[in-house]
Amino acid sequence: MSLQARITSVIEHISIGMHEREDIIALTFLGALSSQNTFLYGPPGTAKSLISRRIACAFETPNYFEHLMNRFSTPEELFGPVSIKALKEDQYTRKTNKYLPTADFAFLDEIWKSSPAILNTLLTMINEKTFKNGDVVEQTPLKALVAASNETPVENQGLEALYDRFIIRLIVGPITQKSNFEALINTKPTQAKIELSKKLQVTNSEWQSWLDKINKVTLSPETLLMIHAIRHELLSKNEELGVYVSDRRWQKIAQLLKASAFFNDRKETNHSDALLISHCIWTKEENRELITDIVHQAIKDVGFTSEISLDELDKEKESLDKEINKELFYKSDVYKTEKIGNKKYFVAVLKFTYGEHWNKESSERTLYIPYSKLKTKETFHPVDKNGNEREKFECTFDGHGTCKVIGRDFGSRRYEYHSEVTYTPRVLFHKGDKKDDVNQRLISSLEESVADIRKSLINVLSICEQKTESYKKKLASPFVSKELLDIPLAAIQDQQSSLQLRIKDCERLEALCHD
Repeated sequence: MSLQARITSVIEHISIGMHEREDIIALTFLGALSSQNTFLYGPPGTAKSLISRRIACAFETPNYFEHLMNRFSTPEELFGPVSIKALKEDQYTRKTNKYLPTADFAFLDEIWKSSPAILNTLLTMINEKTFKNGDVVEQTPLKALVAASNETPVENQGLEALYDRFIIRLIVGPITQKSNFEALINTKPTQAKIELSKKLQVTNSEWQSWLDKINKVTLSPETLLMIHAIRHELLSKNEELGVYVSDRRWQKIAQLLKASAFFNDRKETNHSDALLISHCIWTKEENRELITDIVHQAIKDVGFTSEISLDELDKEKESLDKEINKELFYKSDVYKTEKIGNKKYFVAVLKFTYGEHWNKESSERTLYIPYSKLKTKETFHPVDKNGNEREKFECTFDGHGTCKVIGRDFGSRRYEYHSEVTYTPRVLFHKGDKKDDVNQRLISSLEESVADIRKSLINVLSICEQKTESYKKKLASPFVSKELLDIPLAAIQDQQSSLQLRIKDCERLEALCHD
């Protein structure tokens, strides 16, 4: 039996009768396997203590401790009574047998209601896996602590450090599906103890050896990209979310992802492991969904990595795109003009008609219209071939390339007449027309550069397609629901679609060089 199959079987057995709690049990079990603590958030009566007891059943002969905390809880209730015999010998020692300092697994309900003295001792125990019993510092065997509450810790009460030690944070709500609820109320009360076969139970030596092997699992390049993306997004939305993830916490999260990979018979993490991050970085119920969205989006944005940098290829392709359009095509309309001095002018030969219908006169005039006025709508005077203004003529462009020209003249009786004509400058080459005089060597060089990029993209696409089928099988995990696996699968499919679009764009650029 593979390790993944064994872990899956254990989860199935300890989840019997635990309706809509299977995913929570799986993640809490993963925490116990990797020596990580879990916080269960939810209202009373949602089987939080039962989940903890079931987890303990998966291990061979565990010492289990459970306690309901309140503001009147005393250290004796958690850490054991003071030894009267030792006191007589002037020693302050607790009898810790069957109490928290000797427990392999523990469940503390309503943890935030406890006194600061208890919580401070608890913090030391979690941090250093030690308990100061009088003058003696004892090693504690605590593999995992499961805590529960129907509230998150109040801010600025000194509880942040302890809350930070609960790497896995899960919401445990009432049963929602009708069939599951009816199954619950129609059967006898769910038993806390589940009998597992010896071949499924986790021994202490196995657990210890697994911890050593988990450390040898590596974080994949894709996982690192996702973590960096999540950190960046959390930083950019810090004011909105108010979520801070310490370096220590990220280190513990990385250990959890490695554990997930290890118990799925892998030596490297993948997209499905990264999905677990959403259970590790929310702080309040109000920001949990936003945090989950950030994690899922980061996973959606990352496909397979390769030795070829797609960002560099994109920059190179964009640069070639600009150069091809600059060197091979006209980026704007080119007009027939003449220069007078350092300025360009349209040469307009126009025919004006003056006078009344019984006394009309026609005359042809050559006017020089400033090219600089083409895109304006202001009224101006044209000039003659020497650059002198022709004040009897007024010109106005309409913004679309057509110019209205009004000419004024005096008839024989000194009446002023005017004539209006339109002039459209002649376009030699329209925007987008290909240039005729481009160096053929330059065209070949540009085409070859685009072809190289296309070949690199085809290579990356081929690698992705080869990886996909085997990768789909590696995504399967007892710690992640099948529905959530659609997220990394979509990420991989999006990457392939994106690569195909890039390749098509390269083919477009190559065609521009050919045409």
